[in-house]
Amino acid sequence: MNEHAFKKKTSLDKDLKKIVRLERATQESGQKFVKVGLSILFLVIVWIFASMQTGSIDNSAYVIAAGIIGGYMALNIGANDVANNVGPAVGSKALTLVGALVIAAVFESSGAILAGGDVIKTIKKGIIDPSLMPSTQVFIWAMMAALLAAALWLNLATYVGAPVSTTHSIVGGVMGAGIAATGFDAVNWPTMGKIAASWVISPLMGGIIAALFLAFLKYTVLNQKDKIAAARRWVPVVVGIMGSAFSVYLVMKGLKKIIKVDAVSIMVIGALAYVVVYFIVKVWVDKHSATMENRKKSVNQLFVIPLIGSAALLSFAHGANDVANAVGPLAAIVSASTSGDIAAKVGIPLWVMLVGAAGISAGLVLFGPKLIKTVGEKITKLNPVRAFCVALAASITVIIASGLGLPVSSTHIAVGGVFGVGLYREFISNRKRNLVKPTALAGDDVGNAITAAAEEADEMLMELQAKKIRKSAKRMLVRRQHLTTIATAWVVTVPAAALLAALLFKALEAVNAG
Repeated sequence: MNEHAFKKKTSLDKDLKKIVRLERATQESGQKFVKVGLSILFLVIVWIFASMQTGSIDNSAYVIAAGIIGGYMALNIGANDVANNVGPAVGSKALTLVGALVIAAVFESSGAILAGGDVIKTIKKGIIDPSLMPSTQVFIWAMMAALLAAALWLNLATYVGAPVSTTHSIVGGVMGAGIAATGFDAVNWPTMGKIAASWVISPLMGGIIAALFLAFLKYTVLNQKDKIAAARRWVPVVVGIMGSAFSVYLVMKGLKKIIKVDAVSIMVIGALAYVVVYFIVKVWVDKHSATMENRKKSVNQLFVIPLIGSAALLSFAHGANDVANAVGPLAAIVSASTSGDIAAKVGIPLWVMLVGAAGISAGLVLFGPKLIKTVGEKITKLNPVRAFCVALAASITVIIASGLGLPVSSTHIAVGGVFGVGLYREFISNRKRNLVKPTALAGDDVGNAITAAAEEADEMLMELQAKKIRKSAKRMLVRRQHLTTIATAWVVTVPAAALLAALLFKALEAVNAG
């Protein structure tokens, strides 16, 4: 091929690549427009549905508007928060993205409708004192501002790819609207202090517990010569612990609004669940490991089914527990508009619960894949064993925190668990690499440079150079960009939602005053 023909072919290849990139960008833009269009269609359906439920309520316009905002909030919860339940399973290839979306949608909706409860507190987490509200009208404006502010913040966080706490978002919204409506004295500052502390406690607890379980499995199973024999001994134990933890987790969090049990009953349930799951898994592992090769990949396969089960149970508990973030303020507005009073607790109408459940599922299917990929794939590389440790850490951390009365975030715990296993792997990998001489790690050219520098420099300069080489040789198994983005989003969630809510409340107040 002559030079002219080669240049022509190179130019043609570049043009073809540009066309392919343009087609991809056009396709992605088209998909985004379709998703936004379907979201708007969902909100229009909510508008019609809410209009049919209001009847002769005096403030029907507020109820309908609140219904639309509640649907918008539910969409954003599905888009952002559900990723924490299924993301690790997708990232580890235990579930396909489509399979994860189906499981999460089914179990989130089931949890919301079956176990979401029929009574809810009007003010989430007791952030403000509703008795200080000057009027029912002001209370309605405050709840609408809080709900819309939380939804807008979640939408922004999803756009930048940061999984944040929906509970903290609505807490910030309620706090900001409450301050704007009644002043700083209305806020329960000790409770806010606990929530602020949970920004650090939640991810640290989740990360440490996940890393400890990964270290345990590496020591007892993955690093053993006979991995299959070790798996037969220890896999039923750790899956039994997961079964026990999830049983307690569901009773304490997922089913707490439909059944009430004491501490002794919870312990008995946990113990029984461990025994049952242990023997079931023991039989299953003995059968399936009989023909397996003595490899880490084989051990990973034994965790696939437990991991899928954990994703389903986490989704059920999340739907039951966090649907209140979407419908709580909406239910409060419906109650205040109907009765004219501000109640500490209100009943949740079925249509309100349906809006929340449908919105979470719709948001998950339309916009959830972005955050699922972030949690499951972009932070660090996961396999079934690592993802199992994250799921187990999430349930155990919630149990410990609930027992201690700490208001932790399931989002922070799950993402903290992902960071925990990644940072643990990074630490172990770099510790092994540091056993090798710096010159061997950096290559011959750098080694010669060090030798030359040693002949001319003193001992201090030599040590400084060695430190620089060791630092450059470190393996980074956790993407720092995502660590920084997510941590920043966590810290600013409450103040950002509070500021938005305060501005929205003042805007509502000004519109109604005019």
